[in-house]
Amino acid sequence: MPTVIHLRAETKPFERRSPLSPESAKALQEAGYVVNVERSPERIYKDSEFEAVGAKLVPAGSWVNAPRQDIILGLKELPANGDPLHHTHIHFQHCFKQQDGWADSLSRFARGGGLLYDLEFLTEENGRRVAAFGYWAGYAGAAIALMSWAHQLLHPGTPQSQVPTFDSAPALTDYVKSTLEAALQVNNGQQPRIIVIGALGRCGKGTIDFCLGIGIPPESILKWDLAETSKGGPFAEVVTSDIFVNCVYLGSTRIPPFVNAESLNVPERRLRVICDVSCDPNSENNPIPIYSSHSTFDNPTVPISVKVDGPEIRVVAIDHLPTLIARESSDEFSGLLLPSLLALNNRENEGVWTRAEQVYKDRVKELP
Repeated sequence: MPTVIHLRAETKPFERRSPLSPESAKALQEAGYVVNVERSPERIYKDSEFEAVGAKLVPAGSWVNAPRQDIILGLKELPANGDPLHHTHIHFQHCFKQQDGWADSLSRFARGGGLLYDLEFLTEENGRRVAAFGYWAGYAGAAIALMSWAHQLLHPGTPQSQVPTFDSAPALTDYVKSTLEAALQVNNGQQPRIIVIGALGRCGKGTIDFCLGIGIPPESILKWDLAETSKGGPFAEVVTSDIFVNCVYLGSTRIPPFVNAESLNVPERRLRVICDVSCDPNSENNPIPIYSSHSTFDNPTVPISVKVDGPEIRVVAIDHLPTLIARESSDEFSGLLLPSLLALNNRENEGVWTRAEQVYKDRVKELP
């Protein structure tokens, strides 16, 4: 029998991305796979786009009762209801690095006899991920950081409202450009100074491309990477910038903080907005240990958890930033993931899948 790939509807609020595009669904069917797609009014691709390429539309949430041999494809983690999971799942579950609640989350697969291929751990032999949203995370993070900076200048002391929905990257850039123009008038025409740490990676490139694309002068962007941070923080250059975008992948080794309470309490501070694209506030390895909770698209910033003098500092800590430009980010991710999906029929021998399965088994052994 042909392998069935069941694309489930996402349940995370404001999540519009998809790991599978209609174009990729067509390619899978041409290769002999059966593709079932749950209906979803939130997904950036319309149901009719999948139907037009021959995919079968099924009700949202029907994956729960799908045949056990079907492969369940999603993007973000499943709702934490504690039920055992019996299928083979492919999605980001955020439980392999012992994040908050990791044991409860991972044990559901172990108890149900299921299997989790975490999208973060689908890698080439050299350890590089086969598909990632990093570029678009940086792109969206820069956009929201600039929105927040402009909001503080234009509406001081008032909470920032929900981030609007955009159907394309050009629509996003046009919106931020107009917002920034108004803020620059209040700021005597002075452009924000932006520091990007992790500038050489995909995320950093997305951040820089967005900033340049809306007219931030190159000389207003500090592009830092390992060479600049090797001396260890905190860094005065962060504090004397208006916006700090952290694009550093959070690994298993603790590094000195990029900023802390002491470094912020200086008269020369300009910093008003931190965008932590890496976004793992409760990790002991977090190099920005001055906040402790996530933000959302409804409430895009959170306050810092330390007392500072001077202007307020807000943190953008949204853990699914690329959904802000859902079509472009989904198109790219789906295209990158497709070669691996085409190899699912040989997953017992195909390296990308055997490596991911081994990671799952190793993490299950760590369960308490």
